[in-house]
Amino acid sequence: MEPAVPLAPEPPEVLDELYHLFRDYFDKAEKKRRWSIREDVPWDQCNRSLNPAIADVVETFCSVELYLPDYLSKLIPQVRQNRGRAWMLANWGYEECKHSMVLEDWLLRSGARTEEQVSDMHAEVYEHEWNLPYGNARGMLVYTTFQELATKVHYARLREAVRREGGDAALERVLQLVAVDEAAHADFFRRLLEVYLRYDREGTLEQIRKVTNTFRMPAVYSLAGSMHRVSEINRLDVFNENLFIETTYNPILAKLGVSRKELRQKHFKETLVPLAGPNARP
Repeated sequence: MEPAVPLAPEPPEVLDELYHLFRDYFDKAEKKRRWSIREDVPWDQCNRSLNPAIADVVETFCSVELYLPDYLSKLIPQVRQNRGRAWMLANWGYEECKHSMVLEDWLLRSGARTEEQVSDMHAEVYEHEWNLPYGNARGMLVYTTFQELATKVHYARLREAVRREGGDAALERVLQLVAVDEAAHADFFRRLLEVYLRYDREGTLEQIRKVTNTFRMPAVYSLAGSMHRVSEINRLDVFNENLFIETTYNPILAKLGVSRKELRQKHFKETLVPLAGPNARP
């Protein structure tokens, strides 16, 4: 964990470009991607005999989503002077809160968990505070880009596992809706990185190199039974290190136009766009 440092003032042209990217994202989401928890999921088609391991993984993912107050309270102060990034985090928070609610609803409606068990899940999450893995605002943007695409892969592959285990139309629809949101998040954050790479390639590469060398998915290791949770994710072939390389690391670098050879260089320095204040570099 690193201390959070507010983002230093950025050039007006960078702020304008980032905000326009957010408005484009927001307008498309309003038109094409908004969905209703109550109306867009066939709740009467829950499979009450589904493999309990599926519910265990859903509970893990729901728990990670429940750290939303920590995510927002730590991330927004980093970028409060950057409207595009701050407004996106507010919008992202709205979409992520739907994810936690819809996963929790499935746990209850399917009979996989009781109200008391869900209450215990909340209590467990709120006993532990999530902290920024990187205090650098651009480092967190890199982290979020990789994390969002990895999360999309988690949900898409869990949907495949549900089908292998006998199917559950309600859960499959939930996972489809959530995966589409996560893919949109990853695409947006990657577009922000493309802006920073144009204005300050060396400083941005430094953060990409650091984050990709130390990347871990958020919050899972703060939960009780974390090793069991990870082993179940692996056993159901939902995610593992090789999948991260194949489905997340390589595709993002390819779209950014960044090669592994370029990342191996270690003489990067911040240049045109301050990352997070003069003393924020590790």
